[in-house]
Amino acid sequence: TAAKFWDGVAEKYARTPIKDMDSYEHTLERTASYLKKTDDVLELGCGTGMTALRLSPYADTITASDVSPCMLAVGQKSATEQQIENVAFVQADASRPPSWSYDVVLAFNVLHLVEDLNAALASVHEVMKPGGLFISKTFCPPQRGINLRFQAVRLALPVMQLLGKAPFVRFLSEAELDATVERAGFEIVECDSFPARDARRFLVARKI
Repeated sequence: TAAKFWDGVAEKYARTPIKDMDSYEHTLERTASYLKKTDDVLELGCGTGMTALRLSPYADTITASDVSPCMLAVGQKSATEQQIENVAFVQADASRPPSWSYDVVLAFNVLHLVEDLNAALASVHEVMKPGGLFISKTFCPPQRGINLRFQAVRLALPVMQLLGKAPFVRFLSEAELDATVERAGFEIVECDSFPARDARRFLVARKI
């Protein structure tokens, strides 16, 4: 299961530094610009909670959800150590988010790992307040040139999954991802792809 896989890599994940800190900081900056101090925020696939904790000063509450109890335990420990009290860690699958009413839902580096993306986005739409924002950043396969590293990973992925060494991964183009979000009842208000190398698709979409 997804929970078992991510539990197994939680400690290593927590120790692994972010590869592109400039890109990460840019993501935080763009996201924070949309948040208000009165917002109730939900993060899907929060992992060890680093992003939720970094964004906590910009919101009223943040519900950081993940399928992995071990990931959540790391996040809760960090919140306690940093004395951050407005972030709550909750175990939940991205397709079945906590039932509440949120101003903003965040999904960073998780949508390509969701098996039923349509169901997940429908659930996100359901738990959001009218006019709420869905902010995501998602891996999409490179569309230009020959990326040997990506091709090698894609060829090896089925074997790694069979051995339990890799999770489910969906490969959507940027255009397919945008269209999927729009079909779920959202209007895209900002889109970008960064960094220049190994880009991720950053979307801000409003519930309609």
